[in-house]
Amino acid sequence: MVELIAGRFGRSEPRRRVGTYLRGLLAGLERKNGWTLAEHAGAVSPDGMQRLLRTAEWDVDGVRDDLRGYVIDELGDEASGVFVVDETGFIKKGVRSAGVQRQYTGTTGKIDNCQLGVFLAYASNRGRALIDRELYLPTSWTEDRDRCAAAGVPGEVGFATKPQLGLAMLARARDAGLLSSRSWVSADEAYGQNPTFRTWLAERGIPFVLATRNDDMLTSPDGKSRQAKVLATIAGARDPDTGQAGWERRSVGAGAHGERVYDWTAVALDTTGMPAGWGHWLLVRRQTEPAEGKQVRELAFYRCAAPAATPLRELVRVAGARWAIEECFQTAKNEAGLDHYQVRSFRAWHAHITLAMLAAAYLAATRAREAEKGDPQPVAVH
Repeated sequence: MVELIAGRFGRSEPRRRVGTYLRGLLAGLERKNGWTLAEHAGAVSPDGMQRLLRTAEWDVDGVRDDLRGYVIDELGDEASGVFVVDETGFIKKGVRSAGVQRQYTGTTGKIDNCQLGVFLAYASNRGRALIDRELYLPTSWTEDRDRCAAAGVPGEVGFATKPQLGLAMLARARDAGLLSSRSWVSADEAYGQNPTFRTWLAERGIPFVLATRNDDMLTSPDGKSRQAKVLATIAGARDPDTGQAGWERRSVGAGAHGERVYDWTAVALDTTGMPAGWGHWLLVRRQTEPAEGKQVRELAFYRCAAPAATPLRELVRVAGARWAIEECFQTAKNEAGLDHYQVRSFRAWHAHITLAMLAAAYLAATRAREAEKGDPQPVAVH
């Protein structure tokens, strides 16, 4: 891995240090912070590790770019690849870590004192890994430039919404030639509800499957606007001529509790603003049976756009791929120390997160190579 990123270091000392840092992230340590990584490397203090993250001269964003290219080289598959945007939380104490405040995080499912990182992942049939990251800075930070300066936030960094941060990462992937009209993008409703996010993708001819809410107002080809849940009722009704319901039962792959099987249907939407020859749909997912203690089967909704001939099974596949980023977060936190850092500055956050992503990507690529050789054993890193 160090050879992959060696060109991003002008001096040998930080280049050697990053090698020990990565080896520590890959080691079986219970915690992977400055102290434990230093001890693993045989150092008497964490000063060198902290200096690597905070002030050492190396190109953090250049390493990010190398990581992104490495993942696509190792796991890329044009037929199944999906780029997924989502955020995760990092629980913190105090008020000095860049971007920290009391805010909702799906990590705990409640409002906590935390930092939020917005991430881009790549998932294919060969594997999945995180490939880009941005630290979310709330307005409580960006409107207090003294506080930003104390945490090392560059003066040119202002407020950006999570969808804007997601688009910045997608734009970098596109500029690198990795995101195109042959790619798919998926994200949850925070992004699917954002018109700018959808428009950016449509204007560049990038197909998408984005979650949305049941009360999203959508326009049908006849020009009428209805809520998503109303359109779902219409789409799932029995055809008066054939007597067939408009649902198809399909699996989106194995989950933590077995095969994830749902009923699916899609209803056409107005194609205004879509590229020529494209379709625009509301995709609806329904539980096959009500959850325990419930009387009604839960629905989930997705806004989709792609070439008009795209079959339902492909929209379903991409909708199912969105959960890969949750697996990426879990793997990177549990196996590569993504959330084990003890740094406060803007630059140090990006430096640690990038290196942890690189370590997790190495594990994903190694697993993929072993799977291709037919080795069922998990990767062991010492």
